Amino acid sequence: MLVAAIGNVAVVTRRYRLMAGLALLVVAVLAVAGFCARKSTQDGVGPPAGAATPVSGLPTVMAGDLPKEVAATLVLIDKGGPFPYDKDGSTFANQERLLPQRERGYYKEYTVPTPGSRDRGARRLVVGSKGDVYYTADHYESFRQVLR
Repeated sequence: MLVAAIGNVAVVTRRYRLMAGLALLVVAVLAVAGFCARKSTQDGVGPPAGAATPVSGLPTVMAGDLPKEVAATLVLIDKGGPFPYDKDGSTFANQERLLPQRERGYYKEYTVPTPGSRDRGARRLVVGSKGDVYYTADHYESFRQVLR
């Protein structure tokens, strides 16, 4: 009887180890899959700029009603570049807090060329990773949400 009881304990212990090992494997696979999915959404330029237009509460403007250089910049954003300025595609920190609050890295900024300007000028597009697009003609003093 004592030998049978010890044998059953050994079987239960092996089953416990097997189940614990499988649970650990499942958790590890899910963690790796979650990391890969998160990383892949951060690497690229995200969805096309017109993929979505979350409600911001800001004034809106149709893309066609903006200067023609905005349309050309939107095409470059949708294609992923190449961009004419080194800072294009860099993180926009929203320090002015005029855009909806999002996690760091959500917004990217792009220069809208200003004819006759010798530098980048004041016009920018700011694009959220969910496709929301904002235009400023006065270097972040004000924004309008662009509808496409």
